[in-house]
Amino acid sequence: MKQTELYLKKEEQAIFSLRALFEQYGYRKFKMSKFEEYDFYADNRSFLHSENILTFTGLDGKLLALKPDVTLSIVKNAKGERKEPERVYYNENVYRARKGAGEYKEIMQVGLEYIGEVDSYATLEVLLLAQKSLQAISGDYILDVSHMGFVAGLMEATELPLARQKRILDSISEKNAHTIRHICQEAAVSEDMTKRLEALAGLYGSLEETLPQAKALCCNERMEQAIKELEEILRCLKIVGNEKRIHLDFSIVNDMDYYNGIIFQGFIHGVPSGILSGGRYDHLVRKLGKDADAIGFAVYLDLLERFDSAEKEYDVDTLLLYEDGADTAALAAAAQMLTDNGQSVLVQRENTGNIKYKQLLCMKDRGLEIIAE
Repeated sequence: MKQTELYLKKEEQAIFSLRALFEQYGYRKFKMSKFEEYDFYADNRSFLHSENILTFTGLDGKLLALKPDVTLSIVKNAKGERKEPERVYYNENVYRARKGAGEYKEIMQVGLEYIGEVDSYATLEVLLLAQKSLQAISGDYILDVSHMGFVAGLMEATELPLARQKRILDSISEKNAHTIRHICQEAAVSEDMTKRLEALAGLYGSLEETLPQAKALCCNERMEQAIKELEEILRCLKIVGNEKRIHLDFSIVNDMDYYNGIIFQGFIHGVPSGILSGGRYDHLVRKLGKDADAIGFAVYLDLLERFDSAEKEYDVDTLLLYEDGADTAALAAAAQMLTDNGQSVLVQRENTGNIKYKQLLCMKDRGLEIIAE
């Protein structure tokens, strides 16, 4: 590890690594203002992760909003040309209420967006970059992949009202087969379709193992098309040697008004919730008047505060104390010698007992003494 990395927080290290990774693949940095006119977000509220938006009145009397989302701004400013795709990445803080939290949070994100014609290569590139992003943070990760086309196709086949479809989707997300069966019995859904829905909720594993099981659940062309796309992704991943640690999980069910194809979530050991989330979102691009497709993801770096946060054995390598009459220049020289040798050092008059250290030194009027090691 480089010496400078010893003093960077985990999220700061991740920012440097991810920026370098994205730029290697031709993504350019996108920078946005901390706020935009509230009407822009209000008009596109259905595409936001949270209904709540922090607002304030500007000096000119306009209602402004602290940015709750970056993707909306990127798509708004994109040219939206299929033949000339735009690859952008960002490192921004957004302001919104995280799911399950009772208050607004400043959420640190690094992410990327691919806007243009999203063919099989573009999909593969974004998935590989999501995987590499997780690898840059931790070798112990899992990237779970789903497909909204497959899930939506099965929902269509039930011919249930949207309200009941929503209840089933919630149960699939919770992997709750018992509730799925109960809803299906209420709505007189056939036993065959009930079993398909129950199987979907429990389907999880490597792409190679689970894709044949998912294929057996197909009952219309939309589902079959989704499986073909997933099979092509698996074929390409196997060729480039990146199929491991990528799992199929149809319990990843996001808003069908927003996502329309591949969706995915990334997890690392030590963080209880998903640290990466993304997918294909053509509907938003169309809503903003662009004739293009789009796919992207965000990494939630604020969650890294919980990662590797076990109590450190030491606060500092060396606690350097000094007495009255100690030579100030000699004290500074001793501190510099320690830091030049790669140690961290804390200089203060007394040992209060609140600092954990590897060694204890004291600068006295006769010179430097080792008190404890």
